[in-house]
Amino acid sequence: QVQLVESGGGLVQAGGSLRLSCAASGRTFSLYAMGWFRQAPGKEREFVAQITWNRGSPTYADSVKGRFTISRDNAKNTVYLQMNSLKPEDTAIYYCAAGSGVGTYEYWGRGTQVTVSS
Repeated sequence: QVQLVESGGGLVQAGGSLRLSCAASGRTFSLYAMGWFRQAPGKEREFVAQITWNRGSPTYADSVKGRFTISRDNAKNTVYLQMNSLKPEDTAIYYCAAGSGVGTYEYWGRGTQVTVSS
């Protein structure tokens, strides 16, 4: 089992920045990748970014490329999402996820609210 705890959400004006953190505990040695998803009110949950645990290879949704950066600190078992040039449409609950295989996410955090005001 892997436990995930997110932090760093909040309220920010458009154009501002936030950094989300996700601390993992438990069987982290079994992980292939960790990622971030988000869900806005009335919308489906969508992929934001992921990073492979060993190689640190990032992947981004087109909507956040060039604005968001995902990184990880293996020593701290923590993944970060640096969000710059935030837009009101980035407003959502952001969830940290982790998986042991390609394209699979078995573990989820509780989510952290990000609100971007115009």
